[in-house]
Amino acid sequence: MTEFRPSRFEILPIIVKNLLIINGLFYLAQVTFSKGAVPIFSFEDTLALHAWQSDLFKPWQLITHMFLHGDFYHILGNMFALWMFGSILENVWGAKRFLTFYLICGLGAALIHLLFLSYELTPIMKDYALVLQQQNDPIAFVDAMASFGRRYNMGFNEEALVFLKADPSNTLMTDKVLEAVTTYYNNRINTATLGASGAVFGILAAFVYLFPNTYIYLYFLVPVKAKWLGLLYFSYELFFALQNSAGDNVARWAHIGGAIVGLLIVITWNKTNKKTLY
Repeated sequence: MTEFRPSRFEILPIIVKNLLIINGLFYLAQVTFSKGAVPIFSFEDTLALHAWQSDLFKPWQLITHMFLHGDFYHILGNMFALWMFGSILENVWGAKRFLTFYLICGLGAALIHLLFLSYELTPIMKDYALVLQQQNDPIAFVDAMASFGRRYNMGFNEEALVFLKADPSNTLMTDKVLEAVTTYYNNRINTATLGASGAVFGILAAFVYLFPNTYIYLYFLVPVKAKWLGLLYFSYELFFALQNSAGDNVARWAHIGGAIVGLLIVITWNKTNKKTLY
């Protein structure tokens, strides 16, 4: 069967319902306790996923990041997709298998994201280490900071840099430039990743694999077969992941990783399970 035909279909099965509730409660807690100049509790620092090079990285973040979201539209999109496609899969597989699938997809997406993030962060880590290594040589130190600022488009005042190179012993200005470089570096290293998108992309991939000829209505009007929509969406994510554009704050490799993990799981289950999955 390549098209989904409901039989004794539950519109809101137990695992999907509880995931919706848990994500909703986490989002409400984020909104409530993260307000103000001094938040009561930093959900992003503690529970969102950080690069393992960051001092903020903790092992539990591989799971907890899946229950945090950046804003209302972020959680709305993920939860709508979870309900729309996850309900079908849970009805097909049952609660236990669906929950296992969801968590493995989220975990796999996180690990793949961390691998690519580590690769992306390697140059800036080397450049920052080079800056620190030059601290005993004032002229080389200023040159290293200037080079760092230009490479990462920090917008340093070139006249100030020329002045500093002429008087590298000006520790007050040197300290300010180093502080700016360090702040930029820490912001990059400590960038948080959050959201259920990796697990949701796994769900989408499984749905497309199991029911490729099911029609999905874009904007509730335009019918498109799941297989073409899935291929288009995956290609879109892959294109922008390879572009690695500055300012793109979407974890593309987490999306791709979740889809790949989900697809591998469902293919394996189909081969090893004697009973049909659909």
